[in-house]
Amino acid sequence: MSAGREVHALVGPVRAVQRLLERAGNRGVIIGGVAVSLLARPRLTADVDAVLLASAEDLPQILGWASEEGLLPRIPDALDFARTHRVLLLRHQESEISVDISLGILPFEMEMVERSQVHEFGGFAVRLPTPEDLIILKAVAHRPVDLADIRAIVQSHPTLDRARIQRWVKAFAEALEMPELWEEIEPLLEPPSGGRDER
Repeated sequence: MSAGREVHALVGPVRAVQRLLERAGNRGVIIGGVAVSLLARPRLTADVDAVLLASAEDLPQILGWASEEGLLPRIPDALDFARTHRVLLLRHQESEISVDISLGILPFEMEMVERSQVHEFGGFAVRLPTPEDLIILKAVAHRPVDLADIRAIVQSHPTLDRARIQRWVKAFAEALEMPELWEEIEPLLEPPSGGRDER
C-alpha cells in the first residue's frame, strides 16, 4: 500500500480523534505521522497520535467520550496505565487502528495547542501543530524516522521560525540532560536551496 493510500485509510480514526478533541474543548492536536503527512509529505504510519491538555482526574470523562466516538481501550487497565504513564492507549473499533492520546501538561504543550492550526483532511477539519512545533516534538523523540520527518517538514516550509525551534529544543536538551540535542538538530533546519514555503 502506498503512503498516500495508507494515510487515506486513517480518515475514520482521525475523524474520531478530532471529534474527541472537540468534545474536550479543542484543547488538543493531532501529531505523529498523520501531522507530518498533512504538513509535509504523505508517509507510512500505522496509528494516530494526539496530545490533549488534560489531568488524570479528567481521564474517566475522556474515556467515556472516546468510547462514544468508537475509540475503545486496547489494554485491560487503560485508565491505570494512563494515570501512571500519561498516555491513553485506544483502538478505533471499526478500523482496528491504534490511537495514542498523550495527556499534555508542559508549558510547551500548552503553547503548541494555543498556536495550533486547522487543516483539511478527508473532507473535514483537523487541528495540527504548527510546522515549528511539530519539529520540536520530533527533535525530542529523536528516532531515525523523526529526523527524516524533520527534513521533510523543512523542505516543505523553508521559512520556519528557527529561533522558536532553537529555544525549545535547547530547553528540552537541558531538561533531558542531552546537551548534544540541539547540535544534532540544527543542521537539519537548513532550508533547501531555491525552496519555497508552501504554507
